[in-house]
Amino acid sequence: MPEAVERCATTQRFFRMFHRRSFLRRSAAAASAPIIMGAGRSGPPIALVLDGSDAVASAPPVLRAAHDLQIALGQAGHTVTRAQVPRLAMGTCILIAAGTSPAGAGAIAAARVAQPSAPESFVLFETALSGKPAVVVSGADARGLVYAVRELADRVRFGAPLRFPKPVVGAPANPVRSVMRQFTSEVYDKPWFWDRAMWPDYLAMLASNRFNRFDLTFGLGYDMLVKVADPYLLFAYPFLLDVPGYDVKVTNLPDAERDRNLAALRFIGEQTAAHGLDFQLGLWMHGYELKDSPDAKYVVTGLTAENHAAYCRDALTALLKAVPAISSVGLRIHGESGVAEGSYDFWKAVFQGAAGAGRRIEIDLHAKGIDNTMIENALTTGMPVNVSPKFAAEHLGLPYHQADIRPSEIPAPGAVGTGLFTLTAGQRSFTRYGYADLMRDDRKYTVRTRVFYGTQRILASGDTQSAAAYGRAFQFCGMTGAELMEPLTFRGRRGSAVPAIARDGYAARKLAAKYDWQKYEYWYRTWGRMMFDPAGDPEDCRRSFGAGARHLEQALASASMILPLITQGISESAACDGYWPEVYYNMPMASEASGDWWDTPKPRTFQNVTALDPQLFSTCSEYAGELMSECSGKYSPLEVAMRLDGLADATSTALNAAGAVKSVPDQRLAIDAEMQALLARFFAAKLRAGVLFAMFEKTRDRATLEASIRFYRTARDHWAKLADRANGAYAADISISDRFTERGQWRDRLALIDADIAGAEAMAATATASQQNDPYLAKAVAAMPAHRDPLPCVHRAPAGFAPGQAVELVIAVREGLSSAKLLYRHVNQGERWNSATMDSQADGWHGSIPAAYTASPFPLQYYFEFRSAPDRAWLCPGFNDDLLNQPYIVLRRA
Repeated sequence: MPEAVERCATTQRFFRMFHRRSFLRRSAAAASAPIIMGAGRSGPPIALVLDGSDAVASAPPVLRAAHDLQIALGQAGHTVTRAQVPRLAMGTCILIAAGTSPAGAGAIAAARVAQPSAPESFVLFETALSGKPAVVVSGADARGLVYAVRELADRVRFGAPLRFPKPVVGAPANPVRSVMRQFTSEVYDKPWFWDRAMWPDYLAMLASNRFNRFDLTFGLGYDMLVKVADPYLLFAYPFLLDVPGYDVKVTNLPDAERDRNLAALRFIGEQTAAHGLDFQLGLWMHGYELKDSPDAKYVVTGLTAENHAAYCRDALTALLKAVPAISSVGLRIHGESGVAEGSYDFWKAVFQGAAGAGRRIEIDLHAKGIDNTMIENALTTGMPVNVSPKFAAEHLGLPYHQADIRPSEIPAPGAVGTGLFTLTAGQRSFTRYGYADLMRDDRKYTVRTRVFYGTQRILASGDTQSAAAYGRAFQFCGMTGAELMEPLTFRGRRGSAVPAIARDGYAARKLAAKYDWQKYEYWYRTWGRMMFDPAGDPEDCRRSFGAGARHLEQALASASMILPLITQGISESAACDGYWPEVYYNMPMASEASGDWWDTPKPRTFQNVTALDPQLFSTCSEYAGELMSECSGKYSPLEVAMRLDGLADATSTALNAAGAVKSVPDQRLAIDAEMQALLARFFAAKLRAGVLFAMFEKTRDRATLEASIRFYRTARDHWAKLADRANGAYAADISISDRFTERGQWRDRLALIDADIAGAEAMAATATASQQNDPYLAKAVAAMPAHRDPLPCVHRAPAGFAPGQAVELVIAVREGLSSAKLLYRHVNQGERWNSATMDSQADGWHGSIPAAYTASPFPLQYYFEFRSAPDRAWLCPGFNDDLLNQPYIVLRRA
C-alpha cells in the first residue's frame, strides 16, 4: 500500500482488527468463494475512504460492514486501498460517512441530494470528490450506514455496476424487523448454537437484508411439561448459569457444559450487537416440573412452589447482567409457559427481574392469554412493553390481518377455563390467533405481529411482491413491524429428531448447504428488504438470481403464494402442530377423522373444515348450500381452487422456461417450487371434490358423488407425483413434532387418501341416481371455473372518523343491483361483525356506521356486499387479482 495514504489511530486500530483470528477465519472462507465480477483480471483500483474522526462511521457495526465490502471488492478483482480523505485516494473513491459528518454532509450538499434523516435511513449516489470519481455511502445513523455499506457490497457480489445515475435511498417503513431462531431440539440445535464460525455469516446475512433484530428463543420445544423426552434448555435458566442463593441444578448437566452454554449465548449477543442488530432473548417456558417423563435425561432440581418466582426473578436479572447485549426479553405468559394463567404475582416477579438489569430492557409479551392486568403489571416496571399477537394463527395466510377468527376461537357465553388455562379456555380465547383486542388507539404499549412458521417449514419460498404486501400489513393500525419465525423452526420438536437425518431434511446430501439457513437466503432477502421498504425496488432482491435465472425466480415467486392461499381457504387447525398443509395429513370426506383434532369443528370432515378467515371465505359445505339457494359474496372453495391452479400453471411455465438448472442452490429451489405446484394442484382438485361431496350429502345423488370421486382421484394422482418428486431428495422422516399429523413424509400420506377414496366409492355403490337433483350437479360443474368478474364501483373512504359521530358512506356501482349491505366492526377480534342494509340513491348506495358505535377507543373496519341475482354477489373492496391487498377498509380517528 502506498506510503502516501494516511491513516489516523482509529483507522489503524480498525484495520488491525481484520487480522485477529476470528476475522481471518471469515476472510479465508470468503476468499474461497467464487469471484462474481472481475475474475481472472485486475479491476479498476478503488479506495475506501473512512474518516476515523467520524464517530458514526467508526462504530463497530459499520467497520465490520466496511470490512465485508473490502472483501467483496477484492473478490471482484479490484485493487483496494484505504484512505482517510478523498484527496489521498487512488482510483475511484468510496466515501463511507455519516450524513451529519463534515465529509458526508459536504458531499451530500454538493451533489444536491437529500440528506438521510430518519433513523436507519441511508443514501448512495455518485459524484466527484477532490476531482476524482466517487461513490458516497451515507446514513443517518450507524445502522443506516451499515445498510448502505452492505447494499454496496451486495451489488459488488452480484455483479451490479457501481453506478448510480439516480441516488439510491432507503428509509424503514416498519421500525422492527425481527427474525426468531428457536432452540427446540438438543440433537438438531446444539450444533448451531455452539458453532462460532456460523454466527458471523448468519448475522451478516440478516444485517445485509435490513433486519434490525434477532431473537434467540428457548422454551418452545414443548407446550406442556408432560411426556417430555428432550428438555434441554426448555426451562433455560439452570442450563445457562448458577444463581447465587439457590441450589438449582440440572441432572446430568456438567457445570462445564452449563458454562459453555452461557459463553455461547454471550458470544451470540456480542456478535449480534457487532453486526448492528438488537438482541432479543426469548424465554417461553417458566414451568420446571416434568410429569410422566421417565425418558427425560435432564431434570431441574432445587425448585419449589415457594422459591420458584424469586428464583426466576433473580435468574433473569443475573442472565441479563451476564449477557449485556440483550436489549429485549420475550415471554410467553399463558398456560403453555408452565405457569397457570392469572398468576399475576409470579409474572410481576419476572418483570422485576427484567427491570433489575439496570438498563433499558423491552418486555415483549406473547399475546395469547393476555389481559389488561398483565400489561399494566409490565408497564409499572418503567420498561418499554410490547405485545406480540400472531399474524394468521400459527400459519402464514394471505398478506392481510384476517377479518375474523374461526368459531372455535370465539368464547362461548359463560365459558370458564380451568387448570393452567383459566383465561384462554374461557373468555380470553379470542387472544389465541390474532390481534385480539390489542389495537386500541389509546394503548400505552407497542404491538408488532409475530408470524409463526406453520405454513412453510421445509420448502423454500421467496417473492418480492407478496413480501412487500406483508410489509404493508405489518403497519396495520400503528403496528411497529413483525417478527418472523424461520423455516425449519420446529424440526425435532418434542423429541422427534432422528440423529441419522439432518435438520435440513435432505436425503440427498449433495443438495445440502453448508449451513441449513443458506437454503432460505432468498426468503430472508425478500422478507427483510421488503419489510424495510415495501415500496423499494424489487430488483434489489432479484439481482441475487442473476440474468440467467430470472425464470427460476418467477417460479419461486408464484410458488410462494400457494401455501398461504391454501391456509387461508382451508384451515383444519389454527395450531401449527395440528395442521401441516406442506406435508398434508389427509382430512377425510367419507367418514369423520380419527385422532385428536381438537380445534376442527364437528363433524370433522374435509367439507366442513373452516377457512382461516371465515368472514371472507366459505367452507365446502357452506358453498354447496349456496349453490342450491343464494350465493353470498364470500370467496368460495372453487375460487380458491381456480387461483391455486393459476399459481401452479405460472410456476410450471416458469420452471419450463428455466430449463435444466445446474447449480445446487438453484436445484434446491427448482425442486421445492415444483413440489409446491403439485401441492396446489392436489388441493385445487380436492376442494372441487369437497364441494361436490358436500352437495351429495345434501342431495344423495349418485352422479354428484361420482363427480366428486373423479376429482378426488385427480387429486390423488397429483399427490403421488409430489411423493415421487420428493423421493430421493428428502428423507423418509422429516417430522416437525411427535403429533401424528406431523410425522413422516409425503409418501406416507397416500394410504390415507386411498382409504378415503375407497370409502367414497363404497358410498357410491349404494347410492341411487335421482334425476331431480341433476340441475344442482349441473350448476356445480358450471361453477367449477369460478371466475368472478370484478364489480366496477367508486368509493371514497373518509380520512378518519370522529368518535361519537356517525360515519356516512357512499359507494357508486356501475351495475344494476338487487341489494347492498354494509358490514362493519371495531378492529377487535373479540367482537363480531355488524351489518346494515344500504339505500339506493341517485349518487349511489348509502350506508352508515352509527354514532353510538364509533364512541370507542378502537379503529373501525368495513366492507360492502352487493348482489344482482341469486348466483351473483361481490365483496368490495375484496381481493385484487394478485391477492395482495387488504380486502376491507380501516378508519382511524381523524
